Amino acid sequence: MRLLVQRVSRAEVRIRAVDGSSRVSGSIDRGFVLLVGFTHGDTDEQVLWMAEKVLGLRLFSDAEDKMNLALGDVGGSVLVVSQFTLYGDAAKGRRPSFIDAARPEVAIPLYERFVAALRASGTRVETGEFGASMEVELVNDGPVTLWLDR
Repeated sequence: MRLLVQRVSRAEVRIRAVDGSSRVSGSIDRGFVLLVGFTHGDTDEQVLWMAEKVLGLRLFSDAEDKMNLALGDVGGSVLVVSQFTLYGDAAKGRRPSFIDAARPEVAIPLYERFVAALRASGTRVETGEFGASMEVELVNDGPVTLWLDR
């Protein structure tokens, strides 16, 4: 499981239709945008670990301007977007290989469990749409960006 965490002041994801129109699928103010990808062999245990890790990350500033506060401490939200391209390998040639990305029949249930685990904490969670063509707009606060693998 691979996760790119971005601390944001606001973000939204729109689902883009074939005719060029789009609709907002999820929108948040202060919080995290989580781009999440899955690989072969990922497990429920990894998903739960990653959800707990994200919820406990202290990436928000306290009164002394130190990154000392977690998502719950600041009343933050999460926008989760599936992104199989996190497992893209561009080491050879010019077109990335995505053979390390889990197929949808494996990745979708893991993605849904990850979202459910975040929601179970009481955190407000918005999402994109698995497999859809999406446009993600965000204001990266800091900027603060972390890469997490499990």
